[in-house]
Amino acid sequence: MPIYGGYHKKQGTKNALINLNNECYLELLAVDNTNTAISTPRWMGVDELTKDKITRFALKSSDLKKDAEVLKYYDEKMGILSNGFRSTLEGSMLKWELTLPLASPEVEFVPFLIDWSIGDIHPSNYLPNMNCRLVKLYGTHPNPKKFIHLFEMLNFSMQIDKAKRTSLKMVIETPKGLVLL
Repeated sequence: MPIYGGYHKKQGTKNALINLNNECYLELLAVDNTNTAISTPRWMGVDELTKDKITRFALKSSDLKKDAEVLKYYDEKMGILSNGFRSTLEGSMLKWELTLPLASPEVEFVPFLIDWSIGDIHPSNYLPNMNCRLVKLYGTHPNPKKFIHLFEMLNFSMQIDKAKRTSLKMVIETPKGLVLL
């Protein structure tokens, strides 16, 4: 069962989280309809969704400025540095720095990067153990080779199969067995 996370006031979204252990979590993101100060398109493509799906993923960065330059090399609109914060329900303050994900396309294979080291706590550390674990992240894309060099520069690899439709998929081990999202 996901745990309510909070509001991203600067982005017009809210979230719930599932702890996948090892400082890994699944973030379920939705439009915060009470925040009318934010115009569309909101970040991570939440306004473009036609159905629930995995649209983005983040990588942990230990050198955000260097990694941001890699993203800018790939696409000049990417690699913009920002920061964020929010309070947990328990009153702890989460703080992070990140490269801003773009609002489009609907599904993005280029990860955004995040550094939690400026805060006192990683979000997965305040979540209860849900006995869940990420087994695999993979996807489909019309041109999988497009990402090989970028992923190498980010020291990351992921299986991408050639297909007409772009999709991100994950397998999660749960107390009730494997779940494919």
